[in-house]
Amino acid sequence: MIVILKQSPNPGQLGSLIEWLKEKGVQVHTSVGERNTILGLVGDTSRIDIDLIAALDIVEDVKRVQEPYKNANRKFHPEDTVIPVGSTQVGGGTLTIMAGPCSVESEEQVVGIAKAVKASGATMLRGGAFKPRTSPYAFQGLGERGLAYLKSAREETGLPIVTELMDVTQLPLFKDVDVIQIGARNMQNFDLLKAVGHQEKPVMIKRGMSATYEEWLMSAEYVMAGGNENVILCERGVRTFESFTRNTLDLCCIPVLRHLTHLPIVVDPSHATGKYWLVEPMALGAVAAGADGLLIEVHNDPEHALCDGSQSLKPGVFDAVSRKLLALHAAMKSIHGEGAST
Repeated sequence: MIVILKQSPNPGQLGSLIEWLKEKGVQVHTSVGERNTILGLVGDTSRIDIDLIAALDIVEDVKRVQEPYKNANRKFHPEDTVIPVGSTQVGGGTLTIMAGPCSVESEEQVVGIAKAVKASGATMLRGGAFKPRTSPYAFQGLGERGLAYLKSAREETGLPIVTELMDVTQLPLFKDVDVIQIGARNMQNFDLLKAVGHQEKPVMIKRGMSATYEEWLMSAEYVMAGGNENVILCERGVRTFESFTRNTLDLCCIPVLRHLTHLPIVVDPSHATGKYWLVEPMALGAVAAGADGLLIEVHNDPEHALCDGSQSLKPGVFDAVSRKLLALHAAMKSIHGEGAST
């Protein structure tokens, strides 16, 4: 249920209303926008009298929300969420480019790539320390040592780091990570989602390979229900009958999610396509469709990469792609208006 208040509601009446609602056993989330203040009620609202609330002087309208995701619902939070990360942010009209290797292979490698991608316009460093692999014989990542190398790269460049958490037991190691990534295979690992929901660090949830929009948003709801509202959604392609590409990139998700939720949306064209030469056109398409950010794999020697070299860009290629992405984003902002979300 959402309660839409009139402009500049009386603070005393508002406080009394919120206390009364909490006494009814529901959680009250307050969203203050430019025009309205909205109270989002989460819990069993079946016994709350809509007519009684609607009759209050400070209330403009009351509506029941049918969707199972409440905190992630745009009806609860009409304004787009902006998530600060270090000296940058995700959302709010900016284009966040997260770039780096699929797997951290050495300190020299990740520091070198971090310096290169920063010079090309990236504002965050991505890199895998723990790697979920289909084959048990494939490279599984450097683990805790890989995290240490990522932190060294951050010290050298100032770039916030994004890396994947695979298990609840690893969470203490991620205390100094800037953004925790939940991979596609763990999108419905509900114990893991609950755990990251009980801390304040931003969480980026990759879409499961066969997940619907609602299932994806319900994963975000698990994190937000724990109190952590710093959630980013990442589209990385879904599994279809087509086998030419690694996955099928669903750019339609961007306008759909923009309609359904207030959370920022990032697109990963590297994992979606599996081919380096498809990264540029898909990344440009994502920016044109209104993505808040991109997750792009960059490797200094893709031919000898320990993981996913075929979908990684060389630093020089990434530089050219990044400049096009930033130019397109600037053009889209001018079309939609400087303050509008693209």
